[in-house]
Amino acid sequence: MSVNQISVFLENKPGTLNRMTRVLAEHDIDMRALSLAETKDFGIARIIVDDVIAATTVLKEADFVASLTPVLAFDIPDEPGGLARLLDTFTAAQVNIEYMYAFLGGKKVNRATMIFRVADTKHAEAALVSRGLRPLSQEDFE
Repeated sequence: MSVNQISVFLENKPGTLNRMTRVLAEHDIDMRALSLAETKDFGIARIIVDDVIAATTVLKEADFVASLTPVLAFDIPDEPGGLARLLDTFTAAQVNIEYMYAFLGGKKVNRATMIFRVADTKHAEAALVSRGLRPLSQEDFE
């Protein structure tokens, strides 16, 4: 039940991020989450959208380099200790996190959604599910 994250490589110059978001907006694609990392010459926008196929298609048609990456997504209570309790389970399952990001304002009130990139998504998911966690699926973002 992993989620497909779209990684978009962006030239590090004014207007590039705006152009990417404009392409998505013009095709009625809703970004559910966004993380932006940068280096000197380029940035990487990591996005979760409501329609992965359409988003990837229109981004490539607009000459963006975009790739899909499986990630795990979990809802947590939006309260002190919510993330720590989730990470306790990751630690118990010996799941290493490569990177993560969060967003609020999803479909559930008083919840935050955490996105995790791990080395072996299927193994990590099985280990976490066996410990009682329920990952979100792509359909949860549509």
